[in-house]
Amino acid sequence: MESSSVDKLSALINELPKQPWYGADLYNWKGFWYRPHHLSSTMAASSNFQAKDDDVILTSSMKTGTTWMKAIIPTIMNPVGRTDDDSVDPLLKHHPNELIPSLEIQVYSVNPHPDLSNMVSPRLFRTHMAYPLLPESIKTSGCKIVYITRDPKDTFVSTCHFMNSVIAARGVEPWPMSEAFESFCKGVHTFGPFHDHVLGYWKESLKRPEKICFMRYEDMKKDPKGEVKKLACFLGRPFEKDQEVEKVVWRCSLERLKNLEMNQHGVDPWLGIDYKHYFRRGIVGDWKNHFTDEMKEKLNQITAMKFEGSGLDFGY
Repeated sequence: MESSSVDKLSALINELPKQPWYGADLYNWKGFWYRPHHLSSTMAASSNFQAKDDDVILTSSMKTGTTWMKAIIPTIMNPVGRTDDDSVDPLLKHHPNELIPSLEIQVYSVNPHPDLSNMVSPRLFRTHMAYPLLPESIKTSGCKIVYITRDPKDTFVSTCHFMNSVIAARGVEPWPMSEAFESFCKGVHTFGPFHDHVLGYWKESLKRPEKICFMRYEDMKKDPKGEVKKLACFLGRPFEKDQEVEKVVWRCSLERLKNLEMNQHGVDPWLGIDYKHYFRRGIVGDWKNHFTDEMKEKLNQITAMKFEGSGLDFGY
């Protein structure tokens, strides 16, 4: 990026509202919170990305089951993923992050006008951008959007463990869960507020179900075969045989992914984060091991208030 552009960006960032978050500052741009190095690439992607009609865009807030979907979507789209030939399984040699590049973390992080002409169609991308910030070409083209979300209580716990693992590896003291919780409840966390992020995609999915497949982590855990079949139909890649579905579900299971050599010892070249940090327990209801009754009541009330009248809930 040219020095003049860097200066303009720095000036813009300095004028934005900011809040501390896990040893760093977040900046609020158009109602959502970003780290500075994600903000510049988000701005570039939002303005410059040109979607194709056969693109698939995985969207989510942070720590809602995204890594699982990064494995499932490429496996559905790739005929190899449905076969019994495990030797050609790309998940053996590639962390799911590599199979669906991130617009703001990878594609636009170095160059605001990257050359994407060599990418083979259908192209797969992912982003944590909220719906209002998406490039217009994603909203108006024929491309498909898959959105994955999760109970906010489990989302918070997963984020807390992930971020404290990341900063501990860099010698930074962990952020107390009580302080992180108050920040989450106020909507101050990277790519948040969580509830606004979810609602944006939920409301649009009701208007255009053929455009946005809205998925919940809890549904995936309860009925992985049914949800994977539904997703495959949405992506225009329906299964012909039940064993194909079973193969994809097994290949992309969290337990298998967690134990693959690549994911136990590799490091994300874009973020410098150990791949093992992307896999923890992956269970529904882990918040019960960390929340007090007061925390549960507070976040449930916020969620009920935010989602009131939308038709969306997480069981309460």
